[in-house]
Amino acid sequence: MVALALSLNPARMRIGRVVAAACVALLTPGITMAHVLFASSAAVPSFGWTGEPWVLALMIASVVAYGIGYWRLRRRGSAHARSARVRAIHLAAFASGWLGLALALFSPLDPLGAALFSAHMVQHESMMLIAAPLLVMGRPLGVWIWALPKRARLRLGRLVRTHPFSRCWHALTLPLVAWLLHAVALWVWHAPALFQAALLHQWVHSLQHASFLLTALLFWWTVAGDGARRQTDGHAMLSLFTTMVHTGALGALITLAPGLWYPLYVERCSALGVDPLHDQQLGGLIMWVPAATAYLVGGLAIAARWLTRPNAPVLATGHAVIVPRDGTR
Repeated sequence: MVALALSLNPARMRIGRVVAAACVALLTPGITMAHVLFASSAAVPSFGWTGEPWVLALMIASVVAYGIGYWRLRRRGSAHARSARVRAIHLAAFASGWLGLALALFSPLDPLGAALFSAHMVQHESMMLIAAPLLVMGRPLGVWIWALPKRARLRLGRLVRTHPFSRCWHALTLPLVAWLLHAVALWVWHAPALFQAALLHQWVHSLQHASFLLTALLFWWTVAGDGARRQTDGHAMLSLFTTMVHTGALGALITLAPGLWYPLYVERCSALGVDPLHDQQLGGLIMWVPAATAYLVGGLAIAARWLTRPNAPVLATGHAVIVPRDGTR
């Protein structure tokens, strides 16, 4: 559908060429990309590998801690083949999510998002729909704690078991609370005033990305992480399907808007030869169709898992009957 939209208008074709150029830049060493595509315009950023040093430090610390914790767990863990396979799957999920997040935050997609609203949408959806669920499936909390020295690990364990901490964590990871926080972050940060403030001020932009990522991690924790249990499959399906609806609605509003929501993109899009309204429509379309479809696929996957799980037979009275493995009652 996106390809069809691009083919209908020459201006949208120019958007496609700019995005394609950025994709090519992703495969090019950072030194060769330290140039400005249009040096005559100050509105166009340099499409190179960028990033805040403190964000890079956090990313490096997270992957180093995961590696140390994984190595210690492998040394002390069971030699059972299934346990090793599960840990390897978690490692692959975390590594994939970490790489996806690094590409979203440090690749040329980040400065391109300052020039094109559609590229900004790709960056946000990559963080929330690719990096966040993969990071959650990597079970990082249980691995990171093993990167700490034994004494610090024991102290942290005692802190986690305290009543105030456990109550706060339980409240944050309730499916409804996680759903609400993620929905509020999506709608509030796409309000024109806040979205344009993120374009003007780096600290607001960092706060926007942190809000999207942290609420997405909480959301996916209740769907695919340790917070997801057999009893919560119904909540997970409902969360995914309702998120599909409200994100699709937001994308439709942006796509079908008769005017610009974010006038700051006018000069930046014009410098690239792109119609800012068409760019906004394409960005809304990205949220409307591919992003909403991702939530739909996730909901269908959980529904399939829920329906194919072996359940205890139920009598006419509605009480479950426990059936031993030998079939006797």
